[in-house]
Amino acid sequence: MIDFNMDEERAILTVCPEGALSEQDFTRVAAAVDPVIEQKGDLAGLIIHAKSFSGWDSFAGMLSHFRFVRDHHRHIKKLAVVSDSAVLTVFPQIAAHFISAELKHFHFNEYSDALTWIQAGEQHS
Repeated sequence: MIDFNMDEERAILTVCPEGALSEQDFTRVAAAVDPVIEQKGDLAGLIIHAKSFSGWDSFAGMLSHFRFVRDHHRHIKKLAVVSDSAVLTVFPQIAAHFISAELKHFHFNEYSDALTWIQAGEQHS
């Protein structure tokens, strides 16, 4: 399951995965994100705030995740991974080869630092 918050004014998406991720999770997130991208052109940032990564509940869930990344990564300026999980800590180094966003890792308790980093230099309308 993914709990998420789409801050439409700042164009910042925060996702908090809890447990195995499903196909429906990415459908819900896309439904919230796509109108913001259509209106603003891009998201200022995406924050992944997670204690751990439990994987997917099915092969369809994994494919849905990959499709979401494929369809949205060009519209995200900055990606902050806020986690102490070993898997998610190395994610920025791996993801840098596949996505265009600027990436940075923060410790789990540094959410506000991640938010500040994403907002740095952004003009809010």
